[in-house]
Amino acid sequence: MIEPGIYGLLAEYDTVPGLIEAAERAHELGYRRMDTYSPFPIEPAAEAIGFHKNRVALVVLLGGLLGGLGGYSLEYWVSVLAYPINVGGKPLHSWPAFIPVTFECTVLGAAISAFIGMLAMNGLPMPYHPVFNAPNFTAASKDKLFLCIEAADPQFDLSRTRRFLEETDPRVVTEVSN
Repeated sequence: MIEPGIYGLLAEYDTVPGLIEAAERAHELGYRRMDTYSPFPIEPAAEAIGFHKNRVALVVLLGGLLGGLGGYSLEYWVSVLAYPINVGGKPLHSWPAFIPVTFECTVLGAAISAFIGMLAMNGLPMPYHPVFNAPNFTAASKDKLFLCIEAADPQFDLSRTRRFLEETDPRVVTEVSN
């Protein structure tokens, strides 16, 4: 049940092992809607909260395939169907001549899909997020580490979740309002 007016609970940690241990324990207890915040990348933190799915590679592959197919199709249409010109007895569908354009369109399609896909999957642009309301969250860009369990999580119960977070030995646990 989602608590009205509360986005979640935010626990502040001083050490990376403390944050990772708390995230692993939260994942073991069944919490799935949570995130970690830190001033530097912590790869084990993503694994600790159960973040294993990454569809960026699939999006880039599909964008590259569509770009290459589009480039080749355009070359074919122009050279064979729309404006066929026989130059020196060369066949109209001379596929080796189409390779450079196909390659460039593949790279362009992959790059554009990577850029747009990353923006979409990261939920960007996001000029506002509820954790920005937490009084001590500005330290996330300096030297503090945070674990936020969202109220939208099916396991979330305000008192039980607060008690769990306090057992993980954080500096402070604060409520994050919407």
